[in-house]
Amino acid sequence: MAQRRVVATQVGIVGAGPAGLMLSHLLARSGVDSVVVEARTRPAIETTIRAGILEHGSVRMLLDNDVSDRVLREGYEHEGIELRFNGEGHRIDFRALVGESVWLYPQTDVFMDLAAARERDGGDVRYGVTDSRVVDVVDAPAIEFTDAEGVDWRVECEYLAGTDGSRSICRREVPETARRSYFREYPFAWFGILCEAPPSAPELIYANSPHGFALISQRTETVQRMYFQCEKDTDPAQWSEEQIWAELGRRVEGNGFELRRGPVFEKTVLPFRSFVCEPLRHGRLLLAGDAGHTVPPTGAKGLNLALADVAVLHAALAGYFATGSTTGIDAYSDTALTRVWKAQHFSYWMTSMLHESPEANAFDRKRQLGELTSVVTSRAGSTWLAEAYTGWPHR
Repeated sequence: MAQRRVVATQVGIVGAGPAGLMLSHLLARSGVDSVVVEARTRPAIETTIRAGILEHGSVRMLLDNDVSDRVLREGYEHEGIELRFNGEGHRIDFRALVGESVWLYPQTDVFMDLAAARERDGGDVRYGVTDSRVVDVVDAPAIEFTDAEGVDWRVECEYLAGTDGSRSICRREVPETARRSYFREYPFAWFGILCEAPPSAPELIYANSPHGFALISQRTETVQRMYFQCEKDTDPAQWSEEQIWAELGRRVEGNGFELRRGPVFEKTVLPFRSFVCEPLRHGRLLLAGDAGHTVPPTGAKGLNLALADVAVLHAALAGYFATGSTTGIDAYSDTALTRVWKAQHFSYWMTSMLHESPEANAFDRKRQLGELTSVVTSRAGSTWLAEAYTGWPHR
């Protein structure tokens, strides 16, 4: 048996999604070495279509840190959203309310920009690894894996960052006695489609209807992404295009608004939940992004929350390697979780306000409409939604 090869670095990173690659990129700009390992191949990640709304702070991270300006050239700036209920649309004007906007820019493209930047800058990213595990996370962390060529490796590091998604192998290394998990399961899912059609609207439409929630989103000038609320056990293969368009139409159309329709080339069902692991640190292991928390997609917070974690984590690690002080690392979990819980609240609020609960009665329905009316007729209410949606400042 061939001997395992050993490499030493300052920070080991498990997971080469946007969070892991952004952390590696920022650390490199601060003079801190890292090695990133990822089970998926780079082409596999690049061909997995993922939606994405970027907060203004996330856009600034890409631009200010010389990742890429492609978001400005190929993304779409949205200065508001529409809340639609009782057959009428109500625009929330982000620019007028808080002076900010968001960008429609798929997570897949964020990954491609970051992967290209790491390659450009000589970053050490190992894609397509197998049999990966993390060891000794409290005192002397290391990542052990087999690379795409079948060579066994051990990456020894001073600190380990777990950015490996909701099925994190890193989180499993935190003993149950040392962490607490918070869950919220939802009794519905999203039926999502990609279709060949022009945009139905210039900005996202969040629709509340007696038939359930719908989201009308965009992707490009010729491809659109749309969702509608469904039962968790829905089989998308059983739905015809005619049924899909009829269901979307009865939830959003009316008062002169009609969907632009076209061939559907992707159908999927997305169950979702809220989850938080506390703390986000165990010894020399630090969790970020979906490895530490997930949110329902209604508030467009998942990717943005991961990048906000990374901003805090980068500052903490860069401070340690520059001065030897662990002050930032010691504060990382509490600092990141403050934003996490704000985002959890906003995502839960948007979800509960817009979706039809299976247990809802007539009172619940009227109360929900009263809440929506309060938001769209109150500048204070609309401002809070705009502030939360466009994102709080990064720390």
